[in-house]
Amino acid sequence: MTGWRPTVAAIIERNGRFLMVEETDGVHPERVFNQPAGHLDPDETLLEAVVRETLEETGLPFTPQAFLGVYHLKARNGRDYLRAAFIGTVPEGLEPRPQDSVILACRWLTREEIASRPRSSAVLACIDDFLAGTRYPLSAVAHSLSDR
Repeated sequence: MTGWRPTVAAIIERNGRFLMVEETDGVHPERVFNQPAGHLDPDETLLEAVVRETLEETGLPFTPQAFLGVYHLKARNGRDYLRAAFIGTVPEGLEPRPQDSVILACRWLTREEIASRPRSSAVLACIDDFLAGTRYPLSAVAHSLSDR
């Protein structure tokens, strides 16, 4: 799996709407919708990464509740990504406020609204699996091992 990039994504649903970030893909100028998502930092676990990325991109603390799955994406930039998606919550009553300058806005959107401009096919695959009821315990991915 040389060259694959591990990423995480937060699936946050409330009243039939999903918390999404509006951004560009860094290559094309059009705005697209993505879950709060990003790359792992060195020595970071998947759970630590999804909590950090959600906070950076939405300004909201994320509480993971379940593991959704792993998604392989061959992106438009030619790279392979492995996306670990987590289902969770953010506090009610707080407005999302991006802390990352590449995030243009945060929005609560329906699946149909997201489908008009998803960043990648992984965005809709995660939502569809969530809507289908896919859930795995966090213990399925909570192990962090080191041979150092």
